[in-house]
Amino acid sequence: MARGPWPHRGGRKRPTPPPQQSSRKASQAYTYDSDDDESSPEKQQAAALTDYPDSSQANRRPPLFPDSIGGIPTGYDTKLFAVCGDYVCTTGYMTNVWNVLNGRLLMTMTHGDTVKATALAFRPAKDVEHEGKRLWLGMNTGEMHEIDIPTQSVVFTKNAHPRAVIAKIFRYAGEMWSLDETGKIHIWPADESGSPSLHQAPLTFQIRGGHTFSIVSGSQLWVAYAKELRVYKRTGDHNYFQQLTDSPLSQLNVQDVTSGAIVSSQPDRIYFGHIDGKVTIYAKKGFECLGIVNVSVYKISSLVGAGDYLWAGYSTGMIYVYDPACTPWKVLKDWKAHEKPIAGIIADRTSIWKQDRFQVASLGTDTMLRIWDGMLKTDCLEALMQQRDSEYCEFRELSARVMTWNAGAVKPTTLRQSGDRDFLRDIVEPENPPDILVFGFQELVDLENKKITAKSFFKKKKQKESSEHEHMSHQYRAWKDHLIRVLDEHAPRENYILLHTANLVGLFTCVFVKSSERNNIRDVSAAEIKLGFSGRVGNKGALVVRFLLDDSSLCLINCHLAAGQTQTTHRNNDAASIMEAAPLPKNRSPSDCANFFVGGGDGSMILDHEICILNGDLNYRIDAMPRNTVIDCVRQGNLAKLLERDQLLLSRKRNPGFRLRAFNEMPIEFAPTYKYDVGTDNYDTSEKKRSPAWCDRLLYRGLGRIKQLDYRRHDGVRVSDHRPVSGRFKFRVKTINSKKQDAARDKSEVEFEAVRRRIANDIKRDYLINVFGLSAKEAQQALKSA
Repeated sequence: MARGPWPHRGGRKRPTPPPQQSSRKASQAYTYDSDDDESSPEKQQAAALTDYPDSSQANRRPPLFPDSIGGIPTGYDTKLFAVCGDYVCTTGYMTNVWNVLNGRLLMTMTHGDTVKATALAFRPAKDVEHEGKRLWLGMNTGEMHEIDIPTQSVVFTKNAHPRAVIAKIFRYAGEMWSLDETGKIHIWPADESGSPSLHQAPLTFQIRGGHTFSIVSGSQLWVAYAKELRVYKRTGDHNYFQQLTDSPLSQLNVQDVTSGAIVSSQPDRIYFGHIDGKVTIYAKKGFECLGIVNVSVYKISSLVGAGDYLWAGYSTGMIYVYDPACTPWKVLKDWKAHEKPIAGIIADRTSIWKQDRFQVASLGTDTMLRIWDGMLKTDCLEALMQQRDSEYCEFRELSARVMTWNAGAVKPTTLRQSGDRDFLRDIVEPENPPDILVFGFQELVDLENKKITAKSFFKKKKQKESSEHEHMSHQYRAWKDHLIRVLDEHAPRENYILLHTANLVGLFTCVFVKSSERNNIRDVSAAEIKLGFSGRVGNKGALVVRFLLDDSSLCLINCHLAAGQTQTTHRNNDAASIMEAAPLPKNRSPSDCANFFVGGGDGSMILDHEICILNGDLNYRIDAMPRNTVIDCVRQGNLAKLLERDQLLLSRKRNPGFRLRAFNEMPIEFAPTYKYDVGTDNYDTSEKKRSPAWCDRLLYRGLGRIKQLDYRRHDGVRVSDHRPVSGRFKFRVKTINSKKQDAARDKSEVEFEAVRRRIANDIKRDYLINVFGLSAKEAQQALKSA
């Protein structure tokens, strides 16, 4: 067992310590000297709402320890738990204690049919050997119990809060604080042994009752009443509980507080999660609101600081890890931690001393306890390896041209006019042909013809089914043959090879590569994702193909999302279904996954791949603008005004959960590509008079690996009500040198150890000051003497 700087407790009083600056600076600088002279804030003004967190490089791999047991089933419904070193405790109508390392049940104690624990905390001890062996339980009857875990016995009971439900038990220095729902606070001081005792008479104070959340930060108690916050302080002489805020703290357009957290590397501020998915940030001195971050559209169930980062648990069962020192915040990780809502997350700072690791525990309403690596070692090592990839990889650049076109069921023989014929030559670029050509079509069959779409899936007459399938196959084959002829005609020297072709009720993908690159490509896999009729039919959906080129992974997605001016949410849900699907084969080799994929992925999902290019008729429209106004703006070249109302761009701006935020799009400088009268350059003059829109889009992702060089529409094509769109990309692929990679990994291990020591030192300092109750000077001396 690792030993750390854990000072021996005496019976003396602890001074209220000032916050200590960390070695890691926050992006929002805020000078903090001491909390001894806090003053009430001026009238609060609405803080600025900052940009949504950047989730484009989030990692989805659960942060498990190498020897993880997977989870501990609690066996009953509980939302209350605590963790300290080897022990994790859950409570309610019964109290159970488990060993976190092996999941073994160490103690169980029932409280009766009507009596339940409503608060719990591990009692402070005078040294590390005894820390975590005693529990204090606060009951709905107002009683408090002290439980000794090794003997599984109740060693003392006191009717501390008669006829009141005890809501929280806090720890500060050598004291324990119990708070009931009426607002009464008992402070239980340390006795001669240095630990708090229920035998002694507590100091009693009264604050406003009816609070909904509370958190202790050092000597400060922050209490939430719905959306309002009040701050109290345990004064230095330990005989007074002072209210520091004359008026409650609150922000406009922010709903009820649900949770709160302190990040050890940012000791000058405190974070609060809200029911509407926002996080507010307050200064611990002066109490001004430093900012509001809209991190989610879902309720934040739990918020906790773990090292440098914020961990947030959601009602969806997801846990997200944010880096709040970045501007905008960065989503480092997100994973499905529980099948039901998160009940709570706890960062166990004592595990730094007791286990020489930093563990974070989560409890779900699925009755599962899970233990996570709070240091995020695997992710940190992976990031360090990516930063030094030039030490063990050789890189080369390649090019690709990607086309997307809703062809409106036209046949190649329809391309009679010169403009219709020439656009494919323009895509091939005979003077500078790309290494890869991707043709993505939508509506190659008539989706208005129900015999070809939905009915073909339900009819029982096999002859008709066969006939309709034959028609569809002929259409795809005709286009494939036509594309081959175009390449033979306009790029005869390049000898393109058809790498992949696929179709799905109107969607059609053809991928060609230069013959010189074919031997560098391996592990080609493809999948289809059906979205129409609740996923049973492919009239809307996606075709996905991925492959490895050298030692880099590429994924190509051809999409057709829900139509309709008002169906933005439907389209966003379609995009989410595509991104959250895992239709591709999973790679089960950890080393292969680290080498070829990103974001902790195994290759089964789209965003696992280093380079992604998405094309399609995404069907996003222009919001809240009359058709005539849109057309006037197009004629005047005022595209900026229209792009302000583009549904895709608005979703990126307003919705932090929008899954296409992980992609980039080159700025649009061409007119809307939909909807035209076929055979003309006139926007729709039919009875429906649909408003013009940029339905046809190209998106890409791959940080530092891909760049789009152009983005254009092809104007001469009038055979469809959509104009084709294409883009030229250059991208970088790598070849790994295994021996050099091993050397780089050794360097990364050394660098991670330095990071681990720095984070552990921050956590220890924070714990010694704000929980153990030392002064900043005492904490620093203790750390130096360790």
